[in-house]
Amino acid sequence: MYIHIVDHKGKSPTPQQQADLLSLPCACANLRRASRAVTQLYDSMLRPVGMRSSQFTLLKVLVDKGPVRQGVLGEWLALDSTTLTRSLSPLKTAGWIDIRTGDDRRERLVELTTLGKRQLRLGNREWARAQKQLEKRIGKQQWQELLSLTHQVTGLVRSG
Repeated sequence: MYIHIVDHKGKSPTPQQQADLLSLPCACANLRRASRAVTQLYDSMLRPVGMRSSQFTLLKVLVDKGPVRQGVLGEWLALDSTTLTRSLSPLKTAGWIDIRTGDDRRERLVELTTLGKRQLRLGNREWARAQKQLEKRIGKQQWQELLSLTHQVTGLVRSG
């Protein structure tokens, strides 16, 4: 559902003014809304290369970390097993990743394929454009603070 807000003169506020008007008293709701807004920006930039930001993130982690157990990948990204499996499925279908049995038959190792590395290279430029655009909108200092704060929040919440 989209809420269109107008002021008393019938003018639409800027996106920032609209977000301010819809301030939510809950950290979870505000973080989720910010996450959706950022995701929309990255998705729009990655769309020309046939990727979504969630797919790019998975490929990026796999190229940086090499073959990794599926459970560990889920822990790194704070994704439950069902969501991770659902997210990996289209990557496997596209031939961007391979999922194989590890030493323990219950273990699944996920790794990037040659085609996946190629797809990641295609997405790198668009991802970098999204990063630069977001940093420009936020400002360099707040960008660094945002990255630091999101890392801290993730660690603190996950540590219990």
